[in-house]
Amino acid sequence: MLIENKLSHQPGSVWGNTALIAGTTVGAGILALPAVTLPSGVVPSTVLLIAVWLYTVISGLLLAEVCVNAMRLEGRLSVGLLAMVERTLGFVGARIAGAAYLFLHYALLVAYMTEGGNILVSGVSQVWGLQNIPPAWVGTIAFTLLFGGIMYLGREKFLEKLNSTFVAIVITSFLGLLLLGGGQVKTVQLLTHNWTALGSAVSVMLVALFFHNIVPVVVTQLEGDIPKIRQSIIIGSLIPLMMFLLWNAVILGSISPDIQSTGNFDPLQILRAGGAGEWLGILLSIFSEFAIATSFIGFVYGLLDFFQDMFPVVRGKPSSRLPIYSLILLPPMSLGAINPSIFFSALDFAGTFSISVLGGIIPALMTWKQRQEPQLNSINQPLVPGGRVTLIIMMAIASVLIIKQILAMSGHK
Repeated sequence: MLIENKLSHQPGSVWGNTALIAGTTVGAGILALPAVTLPSGVVPSTVLLIAVWLYTVISGLLLAEVCVNAMRLEGRLSVGLLAMVERTLGFVGARIAGAAYLFLHYALLVAYMTEGGNILVSGVSQVWGLQNIPPAWVGTIAFTLLFGGIMYLGREKFLEKLNSTFVAIVITSFLGLLLLGGGQVKTVQLLTHNWTALGSAVSVMLVALFFHNIVPVVVTQLEGDIPKIRQSIIIGSLIPLMMFLLWNAVILGSISPDIQSTGNFDPLQILRAGGAGEWLGILLSIFSEFAIATSFIGFVYGLLDFFQDMFPVVRGKPSSRLPIYSLILLPPMSLGAINPSIFFSALDFAGTFSISVLGGIIPALMTWKQRQEPQLNSINQPLVPGGRVTLIIMMAIASVLIIKQILAMSGHK
């Protein structure tokens, strides 16, 4: 008797890819939000967050359109982000994208190591009852050695389970924060506003809402199915937006006006130190540390793939692990140890330069170029309406952010 064996093909699910985008978006960027939104207040920062989310969704959909078209032109299912840029914008475009990708990853690793180290040192000092908290650079090095060491020594399956555990801790502690923090919110705090103080928050919001590095993976898993891709990107980024809006309102609403008047500071530091109750402080420390840890793992993996693609001969060689991990971890750890208060500056630069290029200018330029290709005239399905006007607006906004940052660095307002 012959038994016919059939392979059942199952494309990725919308829910699975929605969760992938949401998980990628919710990271350590959320920790910087209250500090940059505090000067403007809840209502103005809520409006700006929604506007920045709209920008990131449009650029994410443009990138997805480019991915789908690249799949059709190449005739294969998986096309990497940098390979796609090189095919569409040429050698120079690919090098600019590669530089932006490297800068983004290193800048965010510096931010995660310094802030993760600060929280780690503070937590250990509180638990052990130390009177003198060790210098900040000790925390940066300790955080890097702890989590970098786990990644270097750990097997892939172990790291996958560990990351899933960390994500569960992040979600549980976040829900606990909303429940505890909701009772601390003062209505008067929700109504204070200063619309002129919004500008400084844009770059950090871009970092917090960035998910574009995962778009090629989503397009591949959903096999170029336009409605499913659109649904995954919109819903997958909407979930973090809702979380950020709630988080922003709870944290800003829990800070008393007399503390606010003391000048520029990070409101999370006040709350972690027990400024709105001991349990809220403990939960906030747990949430902060594990949100940073999950982001740290993701960005180390991102650089690991980048260098293995750049140097294919080292892929899979055990002897190459130490040199590659040293290349990934030592530069940001050194910079973070020299300047432990660099957290907000690193996020600011990453948001302004790398994300404006990778999540703004490059997707719009690639879409513009692709839509002119004769082979795609009959089969191209635009994911974003508005034609060239939309693309020009997207590039203009990103260019204004970059110019503004350069002027600020050179001392002009």
